[in-house]
This record gives sequence, C-alpha cells and structure tokens, in this order.
Amino acid sequence: MNTKCAYIVVMDSMQDTIRGILPWMDERLRAKAKRERKSLNAVAVEILMRGLNPDNPEPEYHDMDDLIGTWAHDPGTDEALASMDTIDEELWR
Repeated sequence: MNTKCAYIVVMDSMQDTIRGILPWMDERLRAKAKRERKSLNAVAVEILMRGLNPDNPEPEYHDMDDLIGTWAHDPGTDEALASMDTIDEELWR
C-alpha cells in the first residue's frame, strides 16, 4: 500500500470529538436527525459541509422580520378589519 492510500484509509476511519455543544444545539441536531431519519453524525457533517463550503452558501431568506414591532394602531384600519368579521346573512342562505 502506498503512503497516499494509507493516509486516506487512516483519515476515513478517524473520529473527531466536538466539545462545547450547547444544549439547544444538541436538541436541534437530534430533532433534525430524527425528522430526516439520518444519523446524528450524518446531520452534523452536512451542516459542517454547508457552513464551510463557500460554493454552497446558506439560502438567503427574504422574510418580513424588519416589520416586527412596526404596527401602528389606526382607527380606520381597525374599522376595516372589524368589518371583515361580519357575516353577510344573504350569502349564507
């Protein structure tokens, strides 16, 4: 066996330990593994690959977080929303 092959064999069987995993991280990893029916190791490796691979960045989410807490109470809006809660008896006959 040449040196390169021996190195690959040793590296493939190498086990690493990650310390300092917070309880919430452990819970999420285990939940994801269970949900996807994968091993905890497989899920952890996928997450590490995604985080370390610049060619495969995390998806960018375009949600409405910037709108949280910006609601302004407006009597006209409240009145319009309240009118949507009424039932038109003619439509339900």
